[in-house]
Amino acid sequence: MFVRRRDCFALPLAGLFVAPFAAQAQVRDLNDAINKAGRQRMLSQRCAKAWLAIGQNVRKEQADKVLADSMALFDRQLVELRAFATASAPRATYSELDGAWSAYKLALVGSAPNRAGAEALLAASGKVLSLAHQGTEQLEQLSGKAVGRLVNLAGRQRMLSQRMAAAYLGASWGVQGDTLTRAVTQAQTEFQAAHAQLKAAGENTQTIRHELEAVEQQYAFFEAALRSLKAGQPDARAQGEVFTTSERILQLMDGVTSLYAKL
Repeated sequence: MFVRRRDCFALPLAGLFVAPFAAQAQVRDLNDAINKAGRQRMLSQRCAKAWLAIGQNVRKEQADKVLADSMALFDRQLVELRAFATASAPRATYSELDGAWSAYKLALVGSAPNRAGAEALLAASGKVLSLAHQGTEQLEQLSGKAVGRLVNLAGRQRMLSQRMAAAYLGASWGVQGDTLTRAVTQAQTEFQAAHAQLKAAGENTQTIRHELEAVEQQYAFFEAALRSLKAGQPDARAQGEVFTTSERILQLMDGVTSLYAKL
């Protein structure tokens, strides 16, 4: 479905953050496992985005809910993935991820978000992201099918949407400014390249093509807000738009990933 920009920002909290990511009671099959594993990558960055937003009072009420919901979903899916991952490589990865996630959770809720703790928080999020990505890749290798690759690729777009927003909010707070500004640019490049690959996929249905077009529309607004960082003008309005539009792109790409998983 096509959503105009003003409709996106007008959505009430209950509608905007209702989980399009509602977890199944268990992992259904390997495609579902790849989908959920990839979603863990996204959640690592979504938590960081929310924490950084709370610290700067950017859409604080929304960010509080995003953080709580993201942590709860990560916990649930980690239990499901550990139960599903019986092969030795992913089993070891998810055991290690369990420990990294525990340390990250402590950083997320151990004290109120503050600029002094932002670098440590981002380092912890990076460790969780790395392990979550490793697990996703291992599950895709077990699949060995083109659809598994598409589920992984589309799922990674969810993470990149949150990575861009988190890096933007970190840099706008004066945290690792040059490093995070480069991270935004790199994530943009990767997002655009992957989007082109997804659009060209022969497996696409009409519904998938339509949803990818909607992603393009939202990405145009997102990119415009991100430009304020390079212009040296990351004001409160731009921060809010980055936060909100990244959520909309996330919702759309989560839907696309689920459509690939059902092929």
